[in-house]
Formats: sequence, structure tokens, C-alpha cells
Amino acid sequence: MNQPLFIYFVGTAGSGKSSLTQAFKLWMDRHGFDAVTMNLDPGAESLPYGPDVDIRDWISLRQVMDRYSLGPNGAQIISADLLATKAPEIKEVVDEFKADYFLVDTPGQIELFVFRDCGKYIIDYLSKGRALIAFLIDSFLAKNPSGLVSQLLLAVTSLFRLEAPMSSLLSKSDILKDAERRQILSWCEDPDKLYGSITSSMPTAYKQLSVNLLQVLAELGAELKPSCISSENLGGMEDLYTQIQETFMGGEDLSKD
Repeated sequence: MNQPLFIYFVGTAGSGKSSLTQAFKLWMDRHGFDAVTMNLDPGAESLPYGPDVDIRDWISLRQVMDRYSLGPNGAQIISADLLATKAPEIKEVVDEFKADYFLVDTPGQIELFVFRDCGKYIIDYLSKGRALIAFLIDSFLAKNPSGLVSQLLLAVTSLFRLEAPMSSLLSKSDILKDAERRQILSWCEDPDKLYGSITSSMPTAYKQLSVNLLQVLAELGAELKPSCISSENLGGMEDLYTQIQETFMGGEDLSKD
């Protein structure tokens, strides 16, 4: 029995984390791989899948709001910090599953998992060096060059904060026209083309900032170049699976037994 791998789906609100968790689970089931779904968002009101491990069994956003007299945003922050305190109990449940993969749906607001210490703590505690961050780049936002750059910078921040291997995914790629998809990928592959697009209408005072930001992105290009993926038609699932294998097994499949 191999030690399980943990795939953490991270991205901005609305980028499709929950949908991709459900879709990748479906794809893995169809291909005979044993995968478990985990929800780490205590504020999730509904999910497109039935989580096998659910933080809502330990932390209720509504109860946190009532107990501390907080609104939804404040309660989300408290809940994120409480998440770390539940790590031993979550680990006990995780250990009951004899699965090869844990597909982890992280909180909708990226800052709750990436910017606060609880995210890295949970990854280290549960995964023991067997974690991959699947960073979702929202296709709708990426159609604009500044929207793409903003998301790539968040990916860099996630890589820096969580200290785990990363796979960048252009989520909801099925909503893009072929020309839009090619444009986004060309921006990711050619920093000069992205620079030209993003500075064409930018005031001169901000162009040097763009140069500096794009230099950072260019140096991390291999980690940030996204693969197209779709939860609707399951496109790109095999690419994600291949990236997981290359990261941890040198391209060799885990046993299905």
C-alpha cells in the first residue's frame, strides 16, 4: 500500500474548485483509482459531491457566527483558525480510509487557506510531504491580461506560502472560444507578448512595475504554465493525473490494488 497523495484544489472564489473536485473524483472512479473527497470549507452551503471527509462535521460557520457575534466574513476567519485545531481529529478519520488519493476542496476565499497559517499547517500535518497544489486559474478572468497576471501572482504567492509542488490549471476552459484559449496560453508561454498586451493602454508610470512583475513570472514559467481543464466535459483530467504521477512517481502509475 502506497502512502496516499493529497491534491489540494486552490483558487479564487468562483474558479471551480468544488466542481473540479467532483469531476476529478468521477474521472478517477471511471479509471479504477481509489480516491476520497475532502471538504475544508466550513462555510460551504452546498457542494456538487458528497464529501467523504467534511470539516462541517467539526466546525459550523453558523455556530461560530452565533458564539462570537460575528458576521459571515469574521466567522470565516475564526473558522479557518479553528480548522488547524481540528487537524488531529481530521487525521484520525483520514487514516480510516485506505485510498491512494485525497482530493481536497479548500475554502472559497483563497486568503483563508493561503494567507493564514492554517493552510500550510493542515497540508504538513495531513500530507507529510505528499501534497500537490492544483491552482485553478479562472478562464473568465484570464481573458483579460491583467486578470491573468493577477491570478498568476496569486499562484506564486500560494507556491511561496504553502511550500508544496504546484500544478496550474486553466479551469472552465470549455467556456473559452478557441481563439481566447490560444491567446491565454500564448501569454503564458511568451512574457513579451503578455507585456505588450498588458501595457498597451497602461500609463507610463506603471510600466516598470509590469516589467518587474512579469520578470518574476517568467522565472517561474515552468511551474505556472497552465493546463486546460474542464469539469463539464472532463477535458484535461488525464493531464492532471499525469502531472501528479510525474511529480511523485516519476511517471509511474500508483497501483490500483
